[in-house]
Amino acid sequence: MKEIFDRLSDDFSKLTTQRYSTSFSLGIYFLGKELRQPIYSIYGFVRLADEIVDSFHDFDKKYLLDKFKQDTFEAIGLGISLNPILNAFQKVVNQYQIDHELISLFLNSMEMDLLEKTYTPELYGTYILGSAEVVGLMCLKVFTGGDEIEYQQLKPYAMQLGSAFQKVNFLRDVKADYQSLNRCYFPDVNLNKFCDLDKRAIEKEIEAEFANALIGIKMLPANSRNGVYLSYVYYKKLFSKIKGLSAEKIMMERIRISNHLKIGLMFDSMIRHKLNVI
Repeated sequence: MKEIFDRLSDDFSKLTTQRYSTSFSLGIYFLGKELRQPIYSIYGFVRLADEIVDSFHDFDKKYLLDKFKQDTFEAIGLGISLNPILNAFQKVVNQYQIDHELISLFLNSMEMDLLEKTYTPELYGTYILGSAEVVGLMCLKVFTGGDEIEYQQLKPYAMQLGSAFQKVNFLRDVKADYQSLNRCYFPDVNLNKFCDLDKRAIEKEIEAEFANALIGIKMLPANSRNGVYLSYVYYKKLFSKIKGLSAEKIMMERIRISNHLKIGLMFDSMIRHKLNVI
């Protein structure tokens, strides 16, 4: 009868995604039906860890994250967890043979958020690898369905897309990260003196990564291409909005894309996919 609990666990992961991210929920909706639940399960896992380090300020975050890490690998080993999010995640890890090193790298980056750090270029790269690039690789394991040759071929593009998404998030959230969480991920940047020159240097990195990532998106299997492309279009639109603002402006407010515009991007993505013009 575990299948009842497994379905309940899947529902928890889907609801978690829908509550926390309209944009990713839309992207997942346009994946092939067989891919949606595994990606919901990956997102649910990632979201819980992120919430521990970003939101649970009145609790012992280190204890919670250490316990979450222990529970994660225990769930993967046993094939079950009473935490529905971890139960859903372990099923995906075991089904798609997701490398445990990817999970460890992700959790290590979450641990980095528990400490006040001055990010060197090396630490910046390490953090992005663990917090974003490996998440893209977990999803790619699902998209390629066990085809190791295809996975290795698409791996660098998936990593660049994850990196681009994360750096856009950094710019979008720069005010909250710095003022509320006392974080600055960008190496050699003083946010007390954040200027347009600093911002433009970061944007050049993102532009290059987006350009390379699109090559890989076009190579994805048909059942995953449209959903990933929709997420790409959403982040490109958010990035364009950020690029149009001054460094001073993004230090004053969090930049958003309205739900109305997200729906418009969804239909644009659908049309482009049907016309095969992405």
